[in-house]
Formats: sequence, structure tokens, C-alpha cells
Amino acid sequence: MSHVIVVGAGPGGAVLSLLLARAGVRVTLLERHTDFSREFRGEVLMPSGLEPFEEMGLWEEFDALPHVPIAQFRIFVGGRFIQGVEMAPEHFGRFAPRWVSQPPLLEMLVAEAGRLPNFTLERGASVRHLLAEQGRTSGVGILTPAGEREDCADLVVGADGRTSMVRRRSGASARTDPIPMDIVWLKLPLPDFEDEAEGRALRGYAGGGHLLIAGPTPDDKLQLAWVIRKGSFGDLRERGMPAAIHEMARHVDPPLAAHLRAHAEDAIQPFLLSTVSDYVEEWAAPGRLLIGDAAHTMSPVGAQGINMAIRDAVVAARHLGPVLAGDAAPADIDRAAAAVQAERSHEIRTIQKFQRRAPPVLLNDFWWNRALLSILPRFARGEVLRPRNSGVFGRLAWGVSEVRVQG
Repeated sequence: MSHVIVVGAGPGGAVLSLLLARAGVRVTLLERHTDFSREFRGEVLMPSGLEPFEEMGLWEEFDALPHVPIAQFRIFVGGRFIQGVEMAPEHFGRFAPRWVSQPPLLEMLVAEAGRLPNFTLERGASVRHLLAEQGRTSGVGILTPAGEREDCADLVVGADGRTSMVRRRSGASARTDPIPMDIVWLKLPLPDFEDEAEGRALRGYAGGGHLLIAGPTPDDKLQLAWVIRKGSFGDLRERGMPAAIHEMARHVDPPLAAHLRAHAEDAIQPFLLSTVSDYVEEWAAPGRLLIGDAAHTMSPVGAQGINMAIRDAVVAARHLGPVLAGDAAPADIDRAAAAVQAERSHEIRTIQKFQRRAPPVLLNDFWWNRALLSILPRFARGEVLRPRNSGVFGRLAWGVSEVRVQG
């Protein structure tokens, strides 16, 4: 039985570990935190990230997790309501977008994997370096509360996110896309909405060179993501978060503006998210594979990060599982790892191309920009009604490629 070390127990690493363990592979999942009780940035799952849970036979367990179904996108331009785009059941079925609390999601996945004798989760374990033997990655050096040690493996998978230690220690080169925006990320108390559907809506406020996204979270808070031009946070930071919230209030509809002003002193866990978009040229090397943000950091546009990581994991398990379940030769493992990028690259590159195009449209305030924003809501409504895997929204929602747990 081959041994795989997966570094990072985020959604991609946890899904991959579960699927490989089910295939009969010995899996060690390393997570540098001791628990999952922390703030996560990407918690919106699109249909492309939801379908795999049904295919894994985990839909009931997944559906029981704390979540908020997104019933509607409400689009505002210049603070004025323009269009509501319904997430109609006839188009999405049970896979309508939803905001899912990541800590319970990750605990569910590792608990499912923990039922298998060939799976081990080690919390509080940080990878410090990679081991190498004859030009091939052969394991990792780990720092744990009990001290330092080295573990050997037939394959090391870096699923440890945008600051991936596996990527850094491997020296992998990446192409970086300039993304001219950052995000002020915070929560406020949840407003009292007029009806249930409005309370389950994700709101987008565009215009005046600003974009603000607001939506309800599973912990009954209002999540705010204020998209600003990169490098413009210095002035806001000097003025303080209450002043920043008052500035946000200038760009939303009157009811939300009043709520923001009333709770300007109540920001929960505010921070600046510096947006990054990059693509590692070679995800796979002898004895090593990168997936998720470790391989291709996604910008926040379109809520794609968690979904792409899950889909990477599904494809990786499909290629690697049959090979690793037996007495695989190193060359066979490396070919299977390389096949993951070969299958996934088209979808990732297509979505990143769209993500590069969105900020200039949303964050400029030229006359033609205002005219374009005025017609985008009608375009968005038509996009939602198009078949899956087609059009901009269809590709963001359902993915560019067909990804299945079983090939």
C-alpha cells in the first residue's frame, strides 16, 4: 500500500484525503492548526462544488451543516435596486449556491475519513521542509507540539493554500496576474429583513468606482466584502473602521445604509484581504503535486476558490487512487500526478481569464463604465437561465469542465 502525505486540511486536502483513503491508500493529512475554529474567507459553494458531495454519498451529512441557501442575487447600481436574479429550483435543483460554514464542513470530512483505518489526521503539524532522494520528493520534515520529525511518503500533495509551504519549499515558479483590487472583509449584526427570501439574498452594490457584496452567514451575521482599488486602504486605515463603514454606507440602498451607520462601531473580525491570482507552471514534479490555491491562487471574483479546490481534489483522487492503491512504481505515480494538471488546466485558466476582466469594469467610474453597469443586471438574469457550463455565469456556477467523482 502506497503512502500519501497531504499537507493542509482545507476543503481540497480533506476531500482528497477522504477519497484516497476510500480507494485503499494509506493517507496522512497534516494540518498546522489544532482545530478549525477560525475565520474563513471563502465559504460560498457554487453548484460545481456542491455536486461532489452527492457523488461522494455525503449529501445528507453535508446538507445538515450550518448554511444559508442563496435564494437570489439582488443587484444595485448607484444605490438603486436594478434587478433580482432568482436561483430557481428548476435550474439548480438542490445545488443552488449556498453559504456554508467551513469549520463544521471540514470536521465532517475528516470524521468521515477517520472511519477508515488507513487514514490519519495530525493536527498542529507544520511542514518545515521537503525530503528528497535522488531528485525525487520523498517526504516532509514536520514540526509538532512533541518536537520535530521526518515522515517519508510515496507522494506529497500540497493543498496548503495561497501561502503554501510545499510550493515555497519546492521552488515552483508561478505566473502572477495583476489584480487591481483588495477587499475589506468584516461582519456586522444581521439586519431585520422584510421577508425570508430577502434575508437569504446575496446583494451586490456597484457604481462610483466601488463594489460592495453583502450576504447573510450561517452564524446569523451580515458579511460585508468591500472591493477597493489596490493600495487605497492606507487612508481608510488611518481614519479607522467606523469611518470606513460610513463610507460603505454612501454606496448602498437607504435601508442598508441606515443599518451600517447604526452599527459602525460593531465590526466583527475586520481585516484587509490582499487579492492574489497566480498559476504554477508545473503542479506536479517527481514525488510531489500541488492542488487548489497552492497550484493556482484564485481571486475572489465569482466565489471560485473553494469550488476549484474541491474539483481539483476529485480529479486528483480519480487519477491517483487506482495507481496508489497498489504497489505503484514511482514513474506511474508521477504520470498520474501530471494528469491532474492536464485535466484541470483548461477550467482554471478559463475562470482566471474572466476574473482578470471583471475588476476594470467594476472599479472604474468612466461614463462608459456607468452605461455598462446599467445593462449588466439584465445580462446577468439571462445568463442564469442558460444551460450549465455555458456563458459566463454558467461556467462560474457549474464549472467549465465536467468533473465526476467516478470516472
